[in-house]
Amino acid sequence: MRARRVTATVAAALLLALGCGRSDVYVGTGEVREVDRENRQLVIAHEEIPGLMPPMTMSFDVADPALLDRTAPGQRVEFDLEAKQNRFRILAIRAEGAVAGAVRHPSHSAIASANDPAPDFSLTDQDGHSVTLASLRGQVLLVDFIFTRCPGPCPILTSRHVELQKSLPPEAVSRVHFVSISLDPEWDTPERLREYGLARGADLGHWSFLTGPKDDVADVVKRWGVGTLRTADGQLEHVVATFLVDAKGQIAKRWLGLEAPVGDLRTEVTALAQKAGS
Repeated sequence: MRARRVTATVAAALLLALGCGRSDVYVGTGEVREVDRENRQLVIAHEEIPGLMPPMTMSFDVADPALLDRTAPGQRVEFDLEAKQNRFRILAIRAEGAVAGAVRHPSHSAIASANDPAPDFSLTDQDGHSVTLASLRGQVLLVDFIFTRCPGPCPILTSRHVELQKSLPPEAVSRVHFVSISLDPEWDTPERLREYGLARGADLGHWSFLTGPKDDVADVVKRWGVGTLRTADGQLEHVVATFLVDAKGQIAKRWLGLEAPVGDLRTEVTALAQKAGS
């Protein structure tokens, strides 16, 4: 996701609209960076979408997979984006032309895959404690990447995972740990991450919001394949991705975007937690 700073008022209004079931359709324009047919997504570097979000490079779910057949990397497009119930989804897309030398980054092909070992990390949590992948071994992990100044997708993703955390069966709670790694470590101090998590209702006893030195975080982000930290012009690019890691440190499943129902996440997480406890 490629984002400029946005006011808290805009972000709050967006979350309120999505959370109460309201459906709005916005028109965006931008350049297609990647067509991901397997996950029914388009990565688009879009301009400001008035009333919704600033310029970003972001992965979007599409309502109809046939839309993917009418687009290609490098194409300039106008698209209708539905914002409804904690998700963004492209309803229609219209080609405006091609752009030479399109940059295909971030790429879905670079994202860590299921059955791969989870890339290691050694970062600092919201309480100032060191957390490594090894220190969480034996627990089922749900890993995502967020930043506290994100205008919409990140807090939406966190809120969905809070809903998941609160809906886990009692026997799974102690076996499941949530991990959110900041993409903006220079701003996201442990204190700011704590405020972010508490504001969304996360149980911090089973959730680590992680940050650290910029170079250390950049290395983790690169090895998980989810994008980049902020560039020289202050921009940030990343795809929305969630990883389910088993008790042995292997990636069991990954989800891209915001389309996966919380019920489906709960089924997968609970099954893995039961396996870990057997």
